[in-house]
Amino acid sequence: MSYKEIFQGCVTNWNRVAKPLHSLGLLEDLIAKIAASQGIVRPYISGRTVLVFCADNGVVEEGVSQSDHTVTTAVATSMASGLSNVNLMAREANAHVEVYDVGMIDDVPGIHQCKVCHGTRNFTKEPAMTREETLAAMEVGRKAAEKAKLDGNGIVVIGEMGIGNTTTAAAVLSVLTRTEAETVCGRGSGLSDAGLKRKIEAVRKGININQPDPADPVDVLSKVGGADIAAMCGVLLAAPKLHLPVVLDGLISCVAALAATRIEYSTIDYMLPSHMGREPGCQLALVALGLRAPIQADLALGEGTGGIMLLPMLDMALAVYNSTHSFDSIGIEPYKEQQ
Repeated sequence: MSYKEIFQGCVTNWNRVAKPLHSLGLLEDLIAKIAASQGIVRPYISGRTVLVFCADNGVVEEGVSQSDHTVTTAVATSMASGLSNVNLMAREANAHVEVYDVGMIDDVPGIHQCKVCHGTRNFTKEPAMTREETLAAMEVGRKAAEKAKLDGNGIVVIGEMGIGNTTTAAAVLSVLTRTEAETVCGRGSGLSDAGLKRKIEAVRKGININQPDPADPVDVLSKVGGADIAAMCGVLLAAPKLHLPVVLDGLISCVAALAATRIEYSTIDYMLPSHMGREPGCQLALVALGLRAPIQADLALGEGTGGIMLLPMLDMALAVYNSTHSFDSIGIEPYKEQQ
């Protein structure tokens, strides 16, 4: 059956469950989307992995963050030890965590070494990456998705770690949506008014100097993006071939998703939004994607943590979907769509 047929079959199954029609809201659509992505009417999410891509960003030289690359190193080291926020939350959701160094300045033992650069360059002075580095980072994401599928995962969450990456995400979003820098830039991990002003100016300057082509998402990613964004884009581009649903986290993964749809629009069918992040660009990216996120919790942690929060909600929705608690089983007339 086709994607559309399976999706509609899931909607029909939902309508047999003994409850008001569509009463689980967005979760009903997400379960149908998972099923259609996997190519089966009864989906499975018992295997789930969080793919975290770590990279450093040269634009931090412009004072766009409270900290520098040493924090990327410290958090990645914590992830390798199983002690970071993403590890703690993943364990509660019965999820595995795989961490990839796709562009860190430092080397961290215990994570996948897939470095395409030792940090990107400062995009206020020159392109962040070459096109070749960008494509290599996308390939890291593709291979990570393939590994996750081979390992038996029915669903993956994508996340990132990299100081300065709300700035790179804002720059990519600004170009792809043709939106002014001040609209897409937020305070990241806690910028002051002066820091936010520097961030806006850095995004504006980077775009003006590099002139990324909005019609060429790879060009945009290479000139003002980051290796982590490119890697997540690679995961999403691999998803249709792998029949792998992918849970988005906040701003950075949503920007990667937007870039992926501009390269291959069919990837939208494999994207599961999780939450409306605190960064102003997150809402803009989700609107541009035409996606609605079920979690409204003012989250801004990153690392894939918001995406992990969706997993227990999907578990509960799937329990209802797969149950025998139907209108027929309790002997009442099914609800019908009202005109």
